[in-house]
Amino acid sequence: MTLKQVQGDETSKMNRINQKLKEDKKLLSIYFTAGYPSINDTVSIIQNLEKSGVDMIEIGLPFSDPLADGPTIQDSSTKALRNGMTSELLFKQLKDIRETVSIPLIIMGYFNPMLQYGVEAFCKKCQDVGIDGLIIPDLPVDVYHEEYKLTFDKYGLINVFLITPQTSDERIRFIDSVSDGFIYMVSSASTTGAKTGFGNEQSEYFERIANMNLKNPQIVGFGISNNETFTAATKQAKGAIIGSAFIKHVTNQGVDVIDTFVKTII
Repeated sequence: MTLKQVQGDETSKMNRINQKLKEDKKLLSIYFTAGYPSINDTVSIIQNLEKSGVDMIEIGLPFSDPLADGPTIQDSSTKALRNGMTSELLFKQLKDIRETVSIPLIIMGYFNPMLQYGVEAFCKKCQDVGIDGLIIPDLPVDVYHEEYKLTFDKYGLINVFLITPQTSDERIRFIDSVSDGFIYMVSSASTTGAKTGFGNEQSEYFERIANMNLKNPQIVGFGISNNETFTAATKQAKGAIIGSAFIKHVTNQGVDVIDTFVKTII
């Protein structure tokens, strides 16, 4: 076997998130709530986002008490639950997603539904349908590291942790040491939601994290809604995540004109 074949084989085994992070570009990740606006919109939203040039997708698993989310995402979660969205239904919707979609897919949700499903069973289902990683805002990094990391590793899943301007350097370095993908860098201490720009406090925070020279790249979330905020957020970070602004777009425009939204960002 040639070196090129060996390298190609290693790349094929590499998690899609890590492959994407190696690309020489600023990454755009979009969050949406599974089962919203309509229960069967999940797959078409994912397919349309990839066609529009998005780099990664965060699929929100709706939860009745989403503490980290602002009113737009909370409202979409409430409606998705009313529509009948569950973990089991999401996995059924995604069972053939890798036949049409190649970019990284991440499930973002709270730990309680995963615990109820069974953590190992949930991780196995993620592997079966082609999920690359999880973002679980209410799973402490210490608990993950001690109790669940081996399970995540077993099923090839990257767990992404959040940091905020209030997270201590010591905590950030610990998160960096147990992470093997990217760090979700929350732009402010508030809940999610679109903002018009970033102030000095955020700029200083972005610079402080950049100067820490962490081994994992950072992707900024919360408050990204247009090209101006995307550009500011990615000045020193690898990419940015947009959630609330995109959900407002599909609420107002539907799921068939997603490319018009993406074009306003990148």
